[in-house]
Amino acid sequence: MPKSFPDWIVPMAATLTQERFTGPEWSFERKFDGIRLLAYKKGKQVELFSRNRLPQNIPSIAKAIAKLPSRELILDGEIDWHAVMGTQASPRAAYHVFDIMWFDGRETMSLPLEERRALLDQLPLKAPLQRVTELPVSEPIVSSPSGRGRVRVRSLATGSNFAPWELAREQGWEGVIAKRRGSVYEQRRSRNWLKMKCELAQEFVVGGFTDPQGKRVGLGALLVGYYESEPPASAGGQSAPVSSPSGRGRVRVRSLATGSSDESAQSDFVFAGKIGTGFNTELLLQLRNQLNRLEIPKPPFTKALGLPRLRAHWVRPEIVVQVGFIQWTKHNKLRHPRLLGIRDDKDPRDVVRE
Repeated sequence: MPKSFPDWIVPMAATLTQERFTGPEWSFERKFDGIRLLAYKKGKQVELFSRNRLPQNIPSIAKAIAKLPSRELILDGEIDWHAVMGTQASPRAAYHVFDIMWFDGRETMSLPLEERRALLDQLPLKAPLQRVTELPVSEPIVSSPSGRGRVRVRSLATGSNFAPWELAREQGWEGVIAKRRGSVYEQRRSRNWLKMKCELAQEFVVGGFTDPQGKRVGLGALLVGYYESEPPASAGGQSAPVSSPSGRGRVRVRSLATGSSDESAQSDFVFAGKIGTGFNTELLLQLRNQLNRLEIPKPPFTKALGLPRLRAHWVRPEIVVQVGFIQWTKHNKLRHPRLLGIRDDKDPRDVVRE
């Protein structure tokens, strides 16, 4: 570790996770929607850098750091996007400080997380400097699909109970960061910091699955899709759509299995992607037994860009699952999906892209 004031410290990076968990060894902080900002103070001189060491010119923040009583500081935090885009809001932008790597002549990266937070608490941070605080967390009360204990915390806005990532969704945050208690500041991407981004969620229909590999049992991933209603032309003109109980239009299409017309099916079953996380062993085996009974020789998807062929099995689209995901990709596939649960209350033919 450096003994003199360093020119540069590689900022610690969090690892994205699709798991949702908590426990006594983890603490949670809000994840801000902005850019990383490193602040270096030596005497009255203050330099600001981005994650990749590009100098940042934000006078309001530099002046506030220069006024801090400490002679030497290196701070880590995040700043809103608009603060570096030359907008009128720049003078009021906040610097959300969450870590300290150097404090008055000594390196602090080797200190446990709790001691670094205690040092930050000693700094009289005033606007536009803001201290990122730990989110309140209660004891685990609900089991997650992955087998880890899940907890609920009290919503700061409504007083209702929420897990940290649910609180983030309620408040419109980008997500939360889980930090392992007792961990040091590492100059690399680490699993001691895990970022949980807020998710989109909707139902999808299972149209296939892949075989498990390695030590995994049951299945590897679910292959899911949704129905897209676009009435196709027929020899006698346009087919008349048939109304569904939910009010969504349905159209006559040809059955892949029998070749007959089915007025209650939707025009296209669109492949949306693979889901390989969110399962425990019991659920993997249970789903495999169900899917084995629904197996068919050909894919049920009628729009199937990117459909896997290796170790793939096809099933009648009868099982509906609830899926969380970060976003849709430009190729209309799910980004970072994970299984949230099985929907027994949903008609597969009513599942459309939301």
